[in-house]
Amino acid sequence: MSDRQAVHDYIVRNRQRFQDELFEFLRIPSISAVAERKGDTRRAAEWIGERMRTAGLEVSIHDTAGHPIVLGEWRQAGPGAPTILIYGHYDVQPPEPLELWTTPAFEPTIRNGRIYARGSCDDKGQLYLHVKSLESHLAVNGKLPVNVVVIAEGEEEVGSEHLMPFVRAHRDRLACDAIVISDTGMVGAGLPTIGASLRGLAYMEIRVQGPAQDLHSGSYGGAVLNPATALARIIASFHDAQEHIAIAGFYDDVDPAPVFRANMERVPHDPAAFLEETGSPLAWGEVGYSTVERLWIRPTCEVNGLLSGYTGEGSKTVLPAKAMAKVSCRIVPDQDPAKIARLFEAHVRKVAPAGVTVEVLELHGGRPWRARLEGALVEAGARALKYAWGKDVVYAGEGGSIPIVPEFEEVLGAPAILLGFGLPGENAHAPDEWFSVENYELGTTAMAELLFELEHYQRS
Repeated sequence: MSDRQAVHDYIVRNRQRFQDELFEFLRIPSISAVAERKGDTRRAAEWIGERMRTAGLEVSIHDTAGHPIVLGEWRQAGPGAPTILIYGHYDVQPPEPLELWTTPAFEPTIRNGRIYARGSCDDKGQLYLHVKSLESHLAVNGKLPVNVVVIAEGEEEVGSEHLMPFVRAHRDRLACDAIVISDTGMVGAGLPTIGASLRGLAYMEIRVQGPAQDLHSGSYGGAVLNPATALARIIASFHDAQEHIAIAGFYDDVDPAPVFRANMERVPHDPAAFLEETGSPLAWGEVGYSTVERLWIRPTCEVNGLLSGYTGEGSKTVLPAKAMAKVSCRIVPDQDPAKIARLFEAHVRKVAPAGVTVEVLELHGGRPWRARLEGALVEAGARALKYAWGKDVVYAGEGGSIPIVPEFEEVLGAPAILLGFGLPGENAHAPDEWFSVENYELGTTAMAELLFELEHYQRS
């Protein structure tokens, strides 16, 4: 029996144990955004560190001003062997609203071939299948084909504030030839996917102030500008009748991505399934672009939240003193989040009506990213995925943002490959988050195979 076959047989024999261990991981409520869960978040760091150690890696846990960073290292592949850095995160989103979960968020349950639990897909399941792929190699062969560094952070869901300072401070220790990230998804069940792009993000808050305090809408309405009305006018100005973004200069740096657009035509898209997934009555967006193009290669300007006046039960006739909106712009190569924030603020100030004062706060941002769709790394990933699924890969964009991907590439000088195993409708940040049992198992196989494929990899 070949080393390759023995490794994959080990995965099959141990798949129930691998699942049971994942359930232990998922029961830890490592909610990075909630201060009361700081102890649980650290417990998750220690748990994944101990599992890496059991798998055969040397493990160190590094405290930050936030949550710990866990490193697992194996560096015995010999001189000249490539080094692969694997990134994932062990923190999760808050589970609220709790009443919308069919079963408790931190009590993993299998229904219809899906593991339901907060963090099952984003990102504990995807991180842990890498640990199990490494264990499988080391248990069978006592070695890995390549040197490996696993970095698991606990702040991805709150902006990864301390990750890149850590990476910069340990640049030499984290030096690598390729970066592997599994925090994305597949375009559909049975369709192995390599991530081809990520949109970036510029996130702002608009504050509109009118009168010094809330006023009686009967006594003052019609004579004092309502800040909620002013904010509505500002928001209405963000798009024209064709749903193009009407902020001056917004599209100046958008790369039309002809090579990527040509590849997108080969990606299957089911409009009916998309509408079912979203619960929306119809597809909508920028005129002249398909749904897939709107999601992957076009920027957006979306209101994420609004607050003004009285919103409680019953009625209260109030003219509010202030109004607020949170707005995010998903951006594409080669847009810059800081520039977009400046253009956004200039637009808001230009269209804001007299009678209110307006403040725009830049909350945070992240750069977009686009992969090279050729080369040894992508080819190795494609072969590994085909080994597991028996099908050729597709290349797909991701509408969301992972700002650390371009930062990793820049700081470490190595290319990244996105090999994600989530599926459409997995509810990653919503109630009833789930992860496919099949994808957890086949993803483990694919990542074990990737290590074989990268044994002779040389960065171009």
